[in-house]
Amino acid sequence: MRGGTTVFVLLLWWLLAAPPTSYCANVTYDHRALVIDGQRRVLISGSIHYPRSTPEMWPDLVQKSKDGGLDVIETYVFWNLHEPVRSQYDFEGRKDLVKFVKTVADAGLYVHLRIGPYACAEWNYGGFPVWLHFVPGIVFRTDNEPFKAEMKRFTAKIVDLMKGEKLYASQGGPIILSQIENEYGNGGIESAYGSAGKSYVNWAANMAVSLDTGVPWVMCQQADAPDPIINTCNGFYCDQFKPNSNQKPKFWTENWSGWFLSFGGAAPYRPVEDLAFSVARFFQLGGTLQNYYMYHGGTNFGRTTGGPFISTSYDYDAPLDEYGLIRQPKWGHLKDVHKAVKLCEAALVATDPTVSSLGPNLEAAVYKTGSTCAAFLANVGTQSDATVKFNGNSYRLPAWSVSILPDCKNVVLNTAKINSATMVPSFIHQSLNSNVDSSEAIGSDWSWINEPVGISFDSAFVKLGLLEQINTTADKSDYLWYSLRTNIKGDEPFLDGSQTVLHVESLGHALHVFINGKLAGSGKGNSGNAKVALEIPIALSAGKNTIDLLSLTVGLQNYGAFYDQTGAGITGPVKLKSAKSGTTVDLSSQQWTYQVGLQGEELGLSSGSSSQWVSQSTLPKNQPLTWYKTKFDAPAGNDPVAIDFTGMGKGEAWVNGQSIGRYWPVYVASNGGCTDSCNYRGPYSSSKCLKNCGKPSQTLYHVPRSWLQSSGNTLVLFEEIGGDPTKISFATRQIGSLCSHVSESHPSPVDTWDADSTSGMKAGPLLSLECPFPGQVISSIKFASFGNPHGTCGSFGHGQCSSSNALAVVQKACVGSKSCRVGVSINTFGDPCKGVTKSLAVEASCTKRHAQRIHL
Repeated sequence: MRGGTTVFVLLLWWLLAAPPTSYCANVTYDHRALVIDGQRRVLISGSIHYPRSTPEMWPDLVQKSKDGGLDVIETYVFWNLHEPVRSQYDFEGRKDLVKFVKTVADAGLYVHLRIGPYACAEWNYGGFPVWLHFVPGIVFRTDNEPFKAEMKRFTAKIVDLMKGEKLYASQGGPIILSQIENEYGNGGIESAYGSAGKSYVNWAANMAVSLDTGVPWVMCQQADAPDPIINTCNGFYCDQFKPNSNQKPKFWTENWSGWFLSFGGAAPYRPVEDLAFSVARFFQLGGTLQNYYMYHGGTNFGRTTGGPFISTSYDYDAPLDEYGLIRQPKWGHLKDVHKAVKLCEAALVATDPTVSSLGPNLEAAVYKTGSTCAAFLANVGTQSDATVKFNGNSYRLPAWSVSILPDCKNVVLNTAKINSATMVPSFIHQSLNSNVDSSEAIGSDWSWINEPVGISFDSAFVKLGLLEQINTTADKSDYLWYSLRTNIKGDEPFLDGSQTVLHVESLGHALHVFINGKLAGSGKGNSGNAKVALEIPIALSAGKNTIDLLSLTVGLQNYGAFYDQTGAGITGPVKLKSAKSGTTVDLSSQQWTYQVGLQGEELGLSSGSSSQWVSQSTLPKNQPLTWYKTKFDAPAGNDPVAIDFTGMGKGEAWVNGQSIGRYWPVYVASNGGCTDSCNYRGPYSSSKCLKNCGKPSQTLYHVPRSWLQSSGNTLVLFEEIGGDPTKISFATRQIGSLCSHVSESHPSPVDTWDADSTSGMKAGPLLSLECPFPGQVISSIKFASFGNPHGTCGSFGHGQCSSSNALAVVQKACVGSKSCRVGVSINTFGDPCKGVTKSLAVEASCTKRHAQRIHL
């Protein structure tokens, strides 16, 4: 019997310790929640798109997500990534979807697989392969037989791939939800297709269900999603959303944690107090699954970015930044919100909320069944804090905040009061070549090749008139040459260069004009209007003249009804105009010669291995259409790496043959719209909180560590308009200061909650600090003040009252430790100003702990 008891104990331990995705699960839903093996669940989810990072990064990203309180990882599946040529599939490297899903499973998290296969996602062409555009008779995303056949074939391919690896929960895998279509009900998209749009929605739903995944399907932003499809909400706020049936739960598939960055735009960010408010409000009013879009945004490597004009960085102000580092206080505060919500889980899944008014803009939602009770108190006003009475007690509610009471009595968290520390990241720069000091010496390590102006391929072709670019290139390259040779007679008015203008109109996205081999001017659209219209003064010669127009795309359209029909390129007119005589000649219908792509692309210069590279003492700088190459050693250490492209114009870059994306550091954001600080109170929009106005939209470009060798790395650039590569430098992403600012009115940290205690909490307000990396300790306290300090991390200042022993107390508690906690009360610091609610502000530094030398 003893042996049998041991076996039983071991089996019980395994069942309790095993991750939730390690055994077959029956996944259904009812009106309250997703039901896993008969149990309703409150689920916190976050989006991580596998190709926007590397397989080497995935385990760390997933673990940090789990540590942040996530239960589920959500990702799109990108059709054009996996089937770049019809029936030719690619699931290698960053495209290894199976490996990504298994990585999530290994961490014990669930997966929501958004097959789509339309993704949007600021991804090139919305995730559709461009070859799809050329299928005879096709119309995207409507009741069109050629499109439905292709969509079903790819969707079934992904489902079969997942089934083959036993990755659905019904097979013992982590996938508990799948999505078909995406935001089709948004902004009149479905209605633009008429009755065929409605029938397409029903077809897509039936097609998905017929694939028999064993888990529920969702359609986001699809109010007419037919049963059994769950319709879900996307947006900055979804607390008011109601599913289209009382048999379906309230799910939020995209809570936008920030917003994307466009070339030419300022950088958007979303205050964590507002994001936390939106999450708490959603669970307050009946939600049970919420997903952050994005939890880690990552990087648009290669030519994957859509838009057009979406930047290479897809940071999204997410809890994990572009480089995979924790963004504080966003990550930490949301972690606390997740803990607080999970303390309420038993009540949340047991019943619907009872909502009552506590006054103007003041609201209570109570979940009560038997002895289980949880409450949310909300102040949705944008101006004034308020004190409310609830269950016989008084509670102070800051404006635009929610307090969470897991026992309907004690506040475990208020969304506007942050206990989490703030970390200030910084970039440390160094030259590409650590063995040289001067720019001249760095330049001597560069070699180059000039890209020919105009036509250089035997495959070039001639057509009457101006061709639309996407139909011509099939997106095989960003670049399309339009070339025209024209004969100017000696008596024509166009020989007066000072008054001759070339007029060019393009659907976008950017354009360079060369006259007789010389760059005459450039133009670009923007994220609001991709079209380009140029009036360029030019100088022509008597006799033959060559007009070469290099048109380029910056990611194809990814959103909207009939977005696939949005064109690009120079559709005209193209005219010569003489201001002196008023004469105009339309060149649009003449015979133009076309070349798809660049000679350097054809030669494979991005690998750096061509024998044509030139190395001479004088490096050509600020010259258009130039390929550059250099060798470099990787920066020491393990900090994430970026390349700072300050000094360059526009182009694309490759490290060891891998594209790190399009760079465009000379595209500067406008001066208007930014503020030094952003008031989180009140509805958020993508233009509410902006930074970096008047500065380049992006100068730093992520290079994954796994792409680097310790030495002998190759960097290749193609520069379109001219730049100085000797100004390029490395930047390693590091954490500078560690800060926290906690008041006497803050709740205790969530992890001190004790449901058995009469007060609910074991401690009062605590200021917590923890170094972000393994092996680090708090090495110094730069600032500490208890009283009424002001400012933000890196610029704290003492207020009118300050405890004299604050610095000494914090130093004693924290220096030399990886983490520390200090009580925020007069018991710890004394009372420097009676009758005033005081706070403690601290700024600290972390450094690696040095191993002690042992003497034998």
